[in-house]
Amino acid sequence: MPADPADYRVEALNRQHDRKDFSCGVEALDRYLRQQAGQDARKRVAAPFVLCERKGNVVLGYYTLSAISVDVGVWPADVTRKLPLYPVIPATLLGRIAVDKRLRGLGMGEHLLMDALRRALVTSREVASFAIIVDAKDDNAVLFYRRYEFIPFADQADRLFLPMRTIERLFPP
Repeated sequence: MPADPADYRVEALNRQHDRKDFSCGVEALDRYLRQQAGQDARKRVAAPFVLCERKGNVVLGYYTLSAISVDVGVWPADVTRKLPLYPVIPATLLGRIAVDKRLRGLGMGEHLLMDALRRALVTSREVASFAIIVDAKDDNAVLFYRRYEFIPFADQADRLFLPMRTIERLFPP
């Protein structure tokens, strides 16, 4: 049974968040949250956002966003026909996304993804971003993103994107 998103909040990572017991089952993602995410935020190389219960600071999930520029030549031909002739196209990288094992199967991965898409869309109105890009860690992750209409890059099946125009349809004004 899905969790009720109203019981949770997503906010920028800060010192009050308790990250020590977070475990998603992927050691690299667990270690990143515990040891690197705060530094990345302070150095402004990634913006980590965490999922906590409405009342409390225990981290139960997270994702990161950062800016990325993608060579115009790697976008699919049907996409580049509609783009200006710039050498690189600005995008938003959804760098990491993870949900604690305690919430596995409750729909919180989708909740975090929707929060990231909404946040990227809002930001793209002030700092240009053509799409959100993900690097899927495995075939299951590719399938997860494909369910939300993410499109694979031709030369990298595990790198996918979702245009901001598609995201706009998910969040009408």
